Amino acid sequence: MSNASLIVFSTCDLCDEHKTNDSADFRVIPTVFQNYGARVKFAGPVLTVKCYEDNSHVKQAVESEGHGRVLVVDGGASMRRALLGGNLAAAAQRNGWAGIVIDGCARDAAELAALDIGIRALALNPMPTDRAGQGQTGLVIHVQGVRVKIGDWLYADLDGIVISSTALHAVS
Repeated sequence: MSNASLIVFSTCDLCDEHKTNDSADFRVIPTVFQNYGARVKFAGPVLTVKCYEDNSHVKQAVESEGHGRVLVVDGGASMRRALLGGNLAAAAQRNGWAGIVIDGCARDAAELAALDIGIRALALNPMPTDRAGQGQTGLVIHVQGVRVKIGDWLYADLDGIVISSTALHAVS
């Protein structure tokens, strides 16, 4: 059993508890993402990647130890190329990532659906990226207008995705 499965939360409950928090420590990402992984509920501390139609930094991240983290990718909301496919998602699962959120596209839907990892993306597109080493890791990024930084906590379930500057969950 992974640590991610010990995290107990509901995004609705978190929103109820923090609805009056206007400090920007608690943020809700717009509900434009589709679920593509077998794990529909996931949470963890964030690692960020900023890239545009080049998944070199995504590949580098998922091939490293995830330690229950969530990779959040600012792909510029590009709908022209997929920043994540079956091979990279399988590497993320093997390396202990709790989930991946792509502000852009994914591909290999059948492969993604079979993996026990959380995967959210705007849509599917079968076109792969070119890998030219473009992009950056660990920056403050914006996903659908919401600020996300390394070390934030991301909580995702069927109701949506929330970001917090600190951990908000119970552990069972």
